[in-house]
Amino acid sequence: MELVCLPRLPRVAVCGGTHGNELSGVYLVRELLRVQRETSEKEKEEEDKKSMSVLTVLANPKAMQRCSRYIDTDLNRCFTHAILNSPLSDKPPYEMVRSRDLNALLGPKGSCEAVDLVCDLHNTTANMGLCFISYSDCDWICLHIFRHLQRQMPEISMRYIHFDVSNRESYSLDSIGKHGFAIEIGPQPHGVVRSNIYTTMKSGVQHMLDWVHFFNSGTTFEGGLVEVFTMVKNIDYPRDCVTCSITAAIHPKLQDRDFCLLHPGDPMFQTFSGETLRYKGKEALYPFFINECAYYEKGIALSLARKKHVMIPTVRVQTEQEEQANKLGFASEEEE
Repeated sequence: MELVCLPRLPRVAVCGGTHGNELSGVYLVRELLRVQRETSEKEKEEEDKKSMSVLTVLANPKAMQRCSRYIDTDLNRCFTHAILNSPLSDKPPYEMVRSRDLNALLGPKGSCEAVDLVCDLHNTTANMGLCFISYSDCDWICLHIFRHLQRQMPEISMRYIHFDVSNRESYSLDSIGKHGFAIEIGPQPHGVVRSNIYTTMKSGVQHMLDWVHFFNSGTTFEGGLVEVFTMVKNIDYPRDCVTCSITAAIHPKLQDRDFCLLHPGDPMFQTFSGETLRYKGKEALYPFFINECAYYEKGIALSLARKKHVMIPTVRVQTEQEEQANKLGFASEEEE
């Protein structure tokens, strides 16, 4: 098995409330902040001896106060270089200003000063279990963390979703870090916190932090196959050609069947007059984010993915000598 040596991850950010009504992440980050405040000086000294620092961030405080997804625009679409660096209008949307604050705190995006890992916490109304969402299917750090959670939490349905942005730039908060992913857990209604969903998220975050600590401390993690769902396309609801209002709901035989293979000809929608509309695609694909509440405004009834298996290599942290050699190598390239 191939061995890949990767840089340490000394700075980790755990973010919640990017969407202010997705409450598991809001309450989990608040709990982490409370624990940090109440930690004694002696315990803080012990924490400082650990292999990493953890920054906890409430990303969209104004939306959290209103228990709304956002104030002016979706914060989790505001982290492209164009939005972060273009001139602001006289009265810019709140989230565009906030995205720059977060980029200054956690980034700058794409720079060597950016935090090493960003974990952004989200909830979905869809029946998706626990999902990692990442822009890469070859980020060995994210894939190994996911694999670690699978092994530590075998009772939880867990999937790794790859958003392929090869033709465009990543736009979400987790893209600020050198590595990053979102943890998406459902089903949970927006504006509500369910203890089982919260507890699952809390366990996932703790196992993620444990993995980073083990990695930084020199543990070698064996490689292997990881199942990855790469998004292919989004499907909108049927709509009236004049009013653009939706004319059908998700079919009962599809509702709550996230990641169950959808074959051509399977029921997809049921019109409000009772007609069944079937999937007309040419290949069987895996639906997810089925009937996600927040996606009505985005024109997405569900997303479709193709499943594959990715072979991830064995990884360990670079030694000090290897890190120094890499730095010297970069310096030589710059001189050339």
